[in-house]
Amino acid sequence: MVTSKSKAASLSELSGNIQKQFRNLDPKDPASWPELPRYLLCLFVTVFVVAGLWYAWLQDSAVQLEAEQKKEVELREDFKKKVAQAVNLEALKKQREQVLQYVTQLEKQLPSKAEMDALLSDINQAGLGRSLQFDLFRPGQISVKEYYAELPIAIRVTGRFNDIGSFTSDIAHLSRIVTLNNLTLLPAKDGTLSMDATAKTFRYLDPEEVAAQRKAAPANKGAKK
Repeated sequence: MVTSKSKAASLSELSGNIQKQFRNLDPKDPASWPELPRYLLCLFVTVFVVAGLWYAWLQDSAVQLEAEQKKEVELREDFKKKVAQAVNLEALKKQREQVLQYVTQLEKQLPSKAEMDALLSDINQAGLGRSLQFDLFRPGQISVKEYYAELPIAIRVTGRFNDIGSFTSDIAHLSRIVTLNNLTLLPAKDGTLSMDATAKTFRYLDPEEVAAQRKAAPANKGAKK
């Protein structure tokens, strides 16, 4: 039978052998180490490498997770906006139709290029119809904008105060858009008044003119730079 003394001796001998293997180890030459230290070193290196790779993978996964979470928030917000647009789609369509109708009405108030002479005649007839005398009626240089053209007309009329007031009202009620700008009233002979003003009327551009303006726009921007 194995006695307790023999067991203690065996354990003591085993412990001594283990301690002996860890004595005088050359850190510069692990290959010369006894088996147990070499195995433990390999185990430590393996655990260290695995832990490093695992940490790097977790870090990369954390970055990806954060990016996906941000993307999820953005998608949710975009979804909410699209849902709101879908709910209000019919109302938006009606508003669009109303805007288009309003734009169409405004366009009808703008004469075409061919109708400008008739509009100038209407302005002249409005003054003559109020017994006003035209001392000046001089169309200026047409200023072409992106979608419309503006024509200033320098006018000077002479007549009674009430007739001049009625004339300005008639201009405001023309079927086409005409504005009176820079009005100046001065006394004239026989108690009459003289009014100087710049009448501005507008016309929409023909499709060819719109195309020409769009082509000229990039060139003008380049010239400004």
